Amino acid sequence: MRVRAATADDRDWIEPFLAVHGSTRVARRGEIVQPIDHPMLIAESDGAPAGLLTYVVGGGECEILTIHATRQWAGAGSALIAAIRELAVARSCRRLWVLTTNDNIDALRFYQRRGFRFAALRPGAVDDARQRLKPEIPVVGEYGIPIHDEIELESWLSPER
Repeated sequence: MRVRAATADDRDWIEPFLAVHGSTRVARRGEIVQPIDHPMLIAESDGAPAGLLTYVVGGGECEILTIHATRQWAGAGSALIAAIRELAVARSCRRLWVLTTNDNIDALRFYQRRGFRFAALRPGAVDDARQRLKPEIPVVGEYGIPIHDEIELESWLSPER
Protein backbone atom coordinates (compact mmCIF):
# COMPACT_ATOMS: atom_id res chain seq x y z
CA MET A 1 0.00 0.00 0.00
CA ARG A 2 1.43 3.36 -1.06
CA VAL A 3 0.15 6.73 0.25
CA ARG A 4 0.66 10.01 -1.57
CA ALA A 5 -0.73 13.52 -1.58
CA ALA A 6 -3.67 14.06 -3.90
CA THR A 7 -3.16 16.25 -6.97
CA ALA A 8 -5.48 18.15 -9.28
CA ASP A 9 -5.39 15.14 -11.62
CA ASP A 10 -7.14 13.05 -8.93
CA ARG A 11 -10.18 15.30 -8.67
CA ASP A 12 -12.23 13.33 -11.23
CA TRP A 13 -11.96 10.29 -8.95
CA ILE A 14 -12.17 12.09 -5.59
CA GLU A 15 -15.44 14.00 -6.03
CA PRO A 16 -17.60 10.98 -6.96
CA PHE A 17 -15.85 8.89 -4.28
CA LEU A 18 -16.72 11.44 -1.59
CA ALA A 19 -20.30 11.60 -2.92
CA VAL A 20 -20.74 7.81 -2.69
CA HIS A 21 -19.67 8.03 0.95
CA GLY A 22 -21.92 11.01 1.76
CA SER A 23 -18.88 13.17 2.44
CA THR A 24 -19.05 16.03 -0.04
CA ARG A 25 -20.24 18.18 2.88
CA VAL A 26 -19.27 17.35 6.45
CA ALA A 27 -21.22 18.72 9.40
CA ARG A 28 -18.98 18.94 12.44
CA ARG A 29 -18.73 21.16 15.47
CA GLY A 30 -21.76 23.16 14.37
CA GLU A 31 -20.54 24.03 10.87
CA ILE A 32 -20.39 22.63 7.33
CA VAL A 33 -16.99 21.87 5.83
CA GLN A 34 -16.24 20.93 2.22
CA PRO A 35 -13.55 18.20 2.32
CA ILE A 36 -12.69 18.77 -1.36
CA ASP A 37 -11.36 22.21 -0.35
CA HIS A 38 -8.77 20.69 2.00
CA PRO A 39 -5.57 18.68 1.54
CA MET A 40 -5.95 14.96 0.88
CA LEU A 41 -3.98 11.76 0.98
CA ILE A 42 -4.67 8.85 -1.33
CA ALA A 43 -3.81 5.24 -0.56
CA GLU A 44 -3.03 3.18 -3.65
CA SER A 45 -2.80 -0.55 -4.16
CA ASP A 46 -1.43 -1.86 -7.46
CA GLY A 47 -1.62 1.67 -8.87
CA ALA A 48 -5.36 2.05 -8.18
CA PRO A 49 -6.99 4.20 -5.50
CA ALA A 50 -7.69 2.19 -2.35
CA GLY A 51 -8.65 4.99 0.06
CA LEU A 52 -8.86 8.70 0.70
CA LEU A 53 -8.24 10.86 3.77
CA THR A 54 -8.98 14.59 3.94
CA TYR A 55 -7.50 16.73 6.69
CA VAL A 56 -7.00 20.19 8.20
CA VAL A 57 -3.82 21.38 9.91
CA GLY A 58 -3.83 24.43 12.15
CA GLY A 59 -3.10 25.64 15.63
CA GLY A 60 -0.66 22.82 16.32
CA GLU A 61 -3.32 20.20 15.58
CA CYS A 62 -4.32 18.00 12.67
CA GLU A 63 -7.96 17.03 12.14
CA ILE A 64 -8.98 14.08 10.03
CA LEU A 65 -12.09 15.33 8.19
CA THR A 66 -12.90 12.16 6.24
CA ILE A 67 -11.39 8.75 5.71
CA HIS A 68 -12.85 6.10 3.42
CA ALA A 69 -11.52 2.96 1.77
CA THR A 70 -12.65 1.41 -1.50
CA ARG A 71 -12.64 -1.95 0.26
CA GLN A 72 -12.79 -2.58 3.99
CA TRP A 73 -10.10 -4.67 5.74
CA ALA A 74 -7.54 -4.25 2.94
CA GLY A 75 -5.12 -1.95 4.82
CA ALA A 76 -5.88 1.39 3.17
CA GLY A 77 -7.26 2.95 6.35
CA SER A 78 -4.28 1.83 8.41
CA ALA A 79 -1.86 3.16 5.78
CA LEU A 80 -3.68 6.49 5.67
CA ILE A 81 -3.62 6.85 9.47
CA ALA A 82 0.11 6.08 9.55
CA ALA A 83 0.72 8.65 6.80
CA ILE A 84 -1.35 11.41 8.41
CA ARG A 85 0.35 10.77 11.75
CA GLU A 86 3.74 11.18 10.05
CA LEU A 87 2.60 14.31 8.23
CA ALA A 88 1.20 15.83 11.44
CA VAL A 89 4.47 15.20 13.31
CA ALA A 90 6.43 16.74 10.41
CA ARG A 91 4.22 19.84 10.67
CA SER A 92 4.83 20.09 14.43
CA CYS A 93 1.29 19.15 15.39
CA ARG A 94 0.84 18.09 19.00
CA ARG A 95 -2.49 16.36 18.48
CA LEU A 96 -4.26 14.34 15.78
CA TRP A 97 -8.03 14.19 16.16
CA VAL A 98 -11.20 13.04 14.44
CA LEU A 99 -14.95 13.23 14.93
CA THR A 100 -17.39 10.41 14.39
CA THR A 101 -20.96 9.69 15.40
CA ASN A 102 -22.33 7.51 18.17
CA ASP A 103 -23.59 4.87 15.70
CA ASN A 104 -20.23 4.37 13.98
CA ILE A 105 -19.08 1.35 15.96
CA ASP A 106 -16.65 0.23 13.25
CA ALA A 107 -14.91 3.65 13.27
CA LEU A 108 -14.72 3.67 17.06
CA ARG A 109 -13.01 0.29 16.98
CA PHE A 110 -10.74 1.31 14.09
CA TYR A 111 -9.46 4.50 15.76
CA GLN A 112 -8.97 2.98 19.20
CA ARG A 113 -6.93 0.13 17.74
CA ARG A 114 -4.66 2.79 16.23
CA GLY A 115 -4.02 4.61 19.51
CA PHE A 116 -6.84 7.16 19.56
CA ARG A 117 -8.65 7.83 22.83
CA PHE A 118 -11.98 9.43 23.63
CA ALA A 119 -11.61 13.19 24.07
CA ALA A 120 -15.15 14.58 24.04
CA LEU A 121 -18.79 13.70 23.71
CA ARG A 122 -21.16 16.29 22.25
CA PRO A 123 -24.65 15.04 23.09
CA GLY A 124 -27.25 16.10 20.52
CA ALA A 125 -24.67 17.66 18.16
CA VAL A 126 -25.83 15.53 15.23
CA ASP A 127 -29.49 16.27 15.96
CA ASP A 128 -28.61 19.99 15.82
CA ALA A 129 -26.59 19.58 12.60
CA ARG A 130 -29.43 17.64 10.99
CA GLN A 131 -31.88 20.40 11.87
CA ARG A 132 -29.74 23.45 11.05
CA LEU A 133 -27.05 22.41 8.56
CA LYS A 134 -27.43 19.08 6.82
CA PRO A 135 -30.95 17.63 6.75
CA GLU A 136 -29.79 14.59 4.76
CA ILE A 137 -28.05 13.14 7.84
CA PRO A 138 -29.98 9.94 8.54
CA VAL A 139 -31.88 9.56 11.79
CA VAL A 140 -30.81 5.93 12.14
CA GLY A 141 -27.31 4.78 11.27
CA GLU A 142 -25.17 1.70 11.35
CA TYR A 143 -26.50 -1.35 13.17
CA GLY A 144 -29.89 0.32 13.58
CA ILE A 145 -28.51 2.79 16.12
CA PRO A 146 -30.20 6.23 16.26
CA ILE A 147 -27.66 8.97 15.44
CA HIS A 148 -27.59 11.81 17.97
CA ASP A 149 -24.07 12.59 19.18
CA GLU A 150 -20.59 13.57 18.00
CA ILE A 151 -17.66 11.71 19.54
CA GLU A 152 -14.19 13.22 19.36
CA LEU A 153 -11.18 10.94 19.49
CA GLU A 154 -7.59 12.10 19.75
CA SER A 155 -4.05 10.86 19.58
CA TRP A 156 -1.31 12.96 21.19
CA LEU A 157 1.79 13.28 19.05
CA SER A 158 4.03 14.98 21.60
CA PRO A 159 4.58 14.22 25.26
CA GLU A 160 3.31 17.60 26.46
CA ARG A 161 -0.37 17.05 26.92
